[in-house]
Amino acid sequence: MELGLVGLGKMGGNMRERIRRAGHTVIGYDRNPDLADVHSLEELVGKLKGPRVVWVMVPAGAATQSTIDELSELLSPGDVVVDGGNSRWTDDEKHAAELREKGIGFVDCGVSGGVWGLENGYALMYGGDTEDVAKVQPIFDALKPEGDFGSVHAGKVGAGHFAKMVHNGIEYAMMQAYAEGWELLEKVDSVTDVREVFRSWQEGTVIRSWLLDLAVNALDEDEHLDRLRGFAQDSGEGRWTVEAAIDNAVPLPAITASLFARFASRQDDSPQMKMIAALRNQFGGHAVESKK
Repeated sequence: MELGLVGLGKMGGNMRERIRRAGHTVIGYDRNPDLADVHSLEELVGKLKGPRVVWVMVPAGAATQSTIDELSELLSPGDVVVDGGNSRWTDDEKHAAELREKGIGFVDCGVSGGVWGLENGYALMYGGDTEDVAKVQPIFDALKPEGDFGSVHAGKVGAGHFAKMVHNGIEYAMMQAYAEGWELLEKVDSVTDVREVFRSWQEGTVIRSWLLDLAVNALDEDEHLDRLRGFAQDSGEGRWTVEAAIDNAVPLPAITASLFARFASRQDDSPQMKMIAALRNQFGGHAVESKK
């Protein structure tokens, strides 16, 4: 099938390549002309046959809103817009209503996989009407990992991004646990090779995971993470998870504590945050801050 893809950065560019490898046609637009296949959204829409599917992969908030606003004037009834960025689920409901007035479908899709997704596939969580999802399904099938898992129609509009938000909240807590364990191991004199302790956990233990594998990668590159400053940003989804928990009276002590730990990292050079920063860089290519 044909797909229009808006936003060809670290995630979007690799997604375009993976979809093309699956035999589909992708016409990509990006503000950077060196990355783009076309020079405008109008040209992108004009090159697609109806019913069109346009996947938006740009930063949440104003960038997503302006892109959807422009597409709403260019697309036709029966077309579908997919928001694959990290939008808040409440924005999805607004976007769906705006597009529905013009007969245009809307699907929200949480995407996980970071810089590794091109080869490993992307975990996909999507929300929307069954009819709209069906129009996008060949693309979901191309992007997902091989096998029976890694892709889910989570529910109605907003469900995809809500599921991805909770996924990221869990990720916060898991990363924090690895970071705290690493700092404690580094602190004691009796453990002389912390990196190899982490490596030994990769097989046969109940805490083995891809995040653990990435922690070992980071320690192989910088054994004691001496080159990193103990500072970690938060993408916003951890905050949204905690806010949703408050709204629904659901206790999330581990996720909330992990979010607050990142705030603390902005006040001093936290050893734990070196590991958090290293893990975020490993799986998502997120920037790290080096020691001065």
